[in-house]
Formats: sequence, structure tokens, C-alpha cells
Amino acid sequence: MGKPTGFMEIPRRDRTDAPVADRTQHFREFVIPLSEGELREQGARCMDCGIPFCHPACPVNNIIPDWNDLVYRDDWRQALEVLHSTNNFPEFTGRICPAPCEASCTLNLTDEPVTIKTIECAIVDKGWEEGWITPDVPAHKTGKRVAIVGSGPAGLACAQQLARAGHQVEVFEKNNRIGGLLRYGIPDFKMSKSLIDQRMAQMQAEGVQFHPDTHIGRDIPARQLVETYDAVVLTGGAEHPRDLPIPGREFMGIHFAMDFLIQQNRRVAGDTLPEQESICAKDKHVVVIGGGDTGSDCIGTSFRQGALSVTQLEIMPQPPEKEDKLLSWPNWPYKLRTSSSQAEGASRDWAVATKTFLGENGQVTALQVVHLEWRQNQEGHWKMQEIPNTEFELPADLVLLAMGFIHPVHEGVLQELGTALDGRGNVQADTESYQTSIPKIFAAGDMRRGQSLVVWAIREGRQAARAVDEFLMGHSSLPR
Repeated sequence: MGKPTGFMEIPRRDRTDAPVADRTQHFREFVIPLSEGELREQGARCMDCGIPFCHPACPVNNIIPDWNDLVYRDDWRQALEVLHSTNNFPEFTGRICPAPCEASCTLNLTDEPVTIKTIECAIVDKGWEEGWITPDVPAHKTGKRVAIVGSGPAGLACAQQLARAGHQVEVFEKNNRIGGLLRYGIPDFKMSKSLIDQRMAQMQAEGVQFHPDTHIGRDIPARQLVETYDAVVLTGGAEHPRDLPIPGREFMGIHFAMDFLIQQNRRVAGDTLPEQESICAKDKHVVVIGGGDTGSDCIGTSFRQGALSVTQLEIMPQPPEKEDKLLSWPNWPYKLRTSSSQAEGASRDWAVATKTFLGENGQVTALQVVHLEWRQNQEGHWKMQEIPNTEFELPADLVLLAMGFIHPVHEGVLQELGTALDGRGNVQADTESYQTSIPKIFAAGDMRRGQSLVVWAIREGRQAARAVDEFLMGHSSLPR
């Protein structure tokens, strides 16, 4: 794979970002790509490592060494074919995936993994530029109809696979545009929404029908879908956010992170929002509670809206600067990471808990916070306890709760259908059949597995499509 001695001769190079002062003035993508020559060199670094740990580390099992080698040999079109064989939407994952493949790269043992994510993104972007990505229209139709509820990455991947198998596929989305989390949960500066639009055009040419602004369970009874279609796939995501029910939660200025992010994505898309419902960080001291990707997206959005300051709080202790490779590799390591948004000027504090929201005249003005200590009990479980005399107040005009999602919304579709739930409140279905407790109804993505990555949703959508195809036809040629 690649150049046999490439990893010894060629240093790792990756994409760079536009300067902070420039990129925070707009909501466009700001990553500066490598040249084709540089990308070929990086592909040459993919060593003949014997066991490509990157391959199983990738949730969609991308055949990474093969397309690295093809890029090195300047065969971009074949590289695109190999990439698409496992991933319907590499332009999404090439921008927003945390790249567990790179953590598992053999060269990561010396902190110089192959720039897999960058090469993946370059392959598919070149495919679009060259016009190589065209509709894959099935030669024959099966006459079977499938309804997919939810148009996030799981729903879109499932829809495309089933359409290519010859089924009539219709996707229902409650929002006014298709894309789900991809459209409304991820800021435009991380992923341009034109990428979704061009995939939609391809999928429509392949026979997929989209029904935006159609809320199943409200506009159309869920049971009607079951009666009308041969199969129904639930891919509505895990949208029930984790709350923080402490004193002062009723103050104005405290919002769930996704409400904040969705509003800004709608503004960028050209939607008009009622002024009284607007959530904006301009000229405000912003506190983001939660240290994950959603919290990071709130930081970048707040700076672009003109926040005076942004502070991010995390209840867990600060991770180490560097992992112990001998203990962690090739698994995903626990270590300190700084996102591009956090690097734009956010203050970060770890091992802290918010005890009370303070306010005046119904508006939040500050948080009462305390530092924590984490200790292992006799059973080996980590427990937190407050450190005495470490309380402090943090000024805040806007507080964004980004503490994750606990399970899918139960009201509406799930309650109407009566699908069984697992112990965490997700729709119960296994990863072989993807069938729920009700015949003809399947579930995939975050609605089934809980809050997770976009790349996991794509994997589940693809696997669920094969399961549905087998259910409808008795067999399937779709890949798992």
C-alpha cells in the first residue's frame, strides 16, 4: 500500500484553518485544503502495516488502505468507487467525523497518523467537481413501498440503499428542509448545506421522494404509514435533551443548545424568525454547559454572532494532554482535544458543577458553580463530590445547555405505535434484523442506538436497508 518507504520519507501534513479573525466573521466553511500533489504524498504514507487497524475502527468499515494507495497512484476515480462502496456520504464524514480511523493508524504510535479524513474528503470533493458522482438508477423496480420517518444521516443512507435496490422510497421530515441533524444541528461553518442539496438531487434522480414539513404523528397518523407501506423505518434521532433542573432554571436566557443552533442554521438558510423567539449571543457573556461537540458548536456560533465572552464548563475532570499509547492504541484514546471553535477564544473549565442559576427581573445574570473531585469507590466506580470552599459565581447573559440527549422523543410516533423501548428509552431493535417489536416497523440510527456519531448513523442506515430488503424480498444483494 502506498510507497513502501513513504512513511519514513514524508512527514504528516494536514488541512489548515483560516485565521480566527477572518473565519469568525462569517458562517462559511474555513478549512484550507491540501493540493493534489500534497494529497498524493500523504496517501503514499499509508504503510503496508499487515493489519490495517484503521479499517475496523471506522464504523462504516471504509477500505482505507486501498483508496489511499489509489490516490497515491493518481487514480482518483477508482478511489471514489472504493470509497462509495462503504460510505454513501463521505463528504459529510470527511468534514465532521472525529476520525477514529486515524487514532487506530499504526503511524499514530508515533503521533503521525495518515491524514485519512483529509484524503477521504478530497476524494469525494473531486468526484463532485469532475462530475463523476451520478445517479445510480436501478434497472428494475420491485413494486414495494417503504416509508422512512426522519431525514438525518441514518434515514438518508437507508433511503438511498433501498432505492438502489428497486424499492419505492419516501422520506418524511417534520422540518421544512431535508437533512435532520445534518441540516439543522451542525453549523454551516463546519459543513455547507449545499452538500446535502446535491445528494438530495442525486437521490431524487434515483427515485427517492422527499416530504419535508410533514410531521408524522401530527400531520399524518403513524398508523397510516404502517397500513399504506410495505415497511416503515424509524430514523428520527435522539432528540430529547438532558436538562439541568436546579434552582433558577426558569430564568429567561437559559436554553437548550440545539434550540440555539437550529435557529442560526435557519437564519443562514434564509428563514425569518420571530424576534420574540430569537436566541442570540451578540454582546452577551455566554456560558456553555457541556464539553462535547454540541457545546463546541455553540462556542463557534456564539463568537460569530458577536458574543463578548464564551466559557465552556465540563463536569468531568480535564483529560491528560497525551494518551498512553501502550494502554490505549489502537482504541479511541482519552486525551485532551481542542476543537477549532474552542481555539477561537473560549475559556474552558473542568470538574465543575452548576448549583444555581442567579438572575434579576426574570433574566439570568450568573451561575453559582463549584469545583468537583472525582474518586473511585470500593466497587471501582468513579464518584464526584464537591470540594469545600471552591464555590464561585460566573457572569452569564446567555446559558446554553449542551449536556447531550437521553433518548428519542417518545410523544407522538413512538407512543402512537407502541414500539417497545430498551432500558435507556431507545427503540428496541437488534443490529441483525433492525426490526422493532411491531411487524413491518424497523428502527436505525440514534433512535435505536442512542446519541452517537454521524458515521454510526450512516452505518446503521445501510445495515437497516439490507434488513428491510431481506424482509421484503426474502434475500438481498445490498452490502452490510
